[in-house]
Amino acid sequence: MPIAGLAIIGEAINDSVPSTKKLFEAGDVDGLVELARFQAERGADYIDVNIGPRPPQLMAELVGRIQGAVSTPLAIDTPDPEIARAGLGAYDPRRAAGQKPILNSVTALRAEMFELYKLRPFRPILLVSEHVVDGRSRPCRTAEETYRAAQQLVEAFRHRCPGATNDDCIIDPGIAPLGSDVEGNLKRLMAALELIRADAAMSGVHASVGLSNFTVMLPPKRADGSPLKSALESAFLTKAMPAGLDMIVGSVKRNYQLLPPDHPAMICLEDCLKAEGFEVIMRVREFYS
Repeated sequence: MPIAGLAIIGEAINDSVPSTKKLFEAGDVDGLVELARFQAERGADYIDVNIGPRPPQLMAELVGRIQGAVSTPLAIDTPDPEIARAGLGAYDPRRAAGQKPILNSVTALRAEMFELYKLRPFRPILLVSEHVVDGRSRPCRTAEETYRAAQQLVEAFRHRCPGATNDDCIIDPGIAPLGSDVEGNLKRLMAALELIRADAAMSGVHASVGLSNFTVMLPPKRADGSPLKSALESAFLTKAMPAGLDMIVGSVKRNYQLLPPDHPAMICLEDCLKAEGFEVIMRVREFYS
């Protein structure tokens, strides 16, 4: 069953997924459309479309083909302005019950992508895990830096895109792999969500992460078959949704759940939030043992 209040952007059509990359390399557009159909049938609220470093014409073709098969709105996922332009130009809101596409994603150094709003109004995912220092991108190390980056990008979007509202904004504070989080990224993320939620000027904005990144490189199960990767992802959702997270780029195959406080994955996550440095890695290893 889906979690009430959580929208899922289906992640499967992405060049970085090995099985999907094979479809791209084989030119199997029909197979990619079937991936879109599968995710729509499994309840995806949006379908992410990431073609990697391929020609913009492919993005336009794929958007058209997918919209001919499903009515689920799409997320045009690329850092390349020309690929984004092709995808947004091909997108037809009438085929998605009037819903705007998502543009994934815009950073402070890619703010020129806001100009594409004139071509097709969209909902941007605003990546705020980095900020600009002396004209160069730097990772946000603290919750306060992440919060200020969110403030600036929301303000820039509202200013440069007439008619845009906070409800159009999707803030991505960036999520790091828990199994290697020696820098306290989980703490930064959680505290940043709280700061954003407390700011009345950002009332109505949404928050999202690429949830699969949280458990990347971790085994999916214990030796006895216990599903641990999905449990850790569910623990994160249980903790982050009350702080304002209401969207994820994730898998429709996952059984996301809200967990009770005494669930082992919740206890592990709470311990990781209290731990420092390599203690986090050791706690995750203990959870898997």
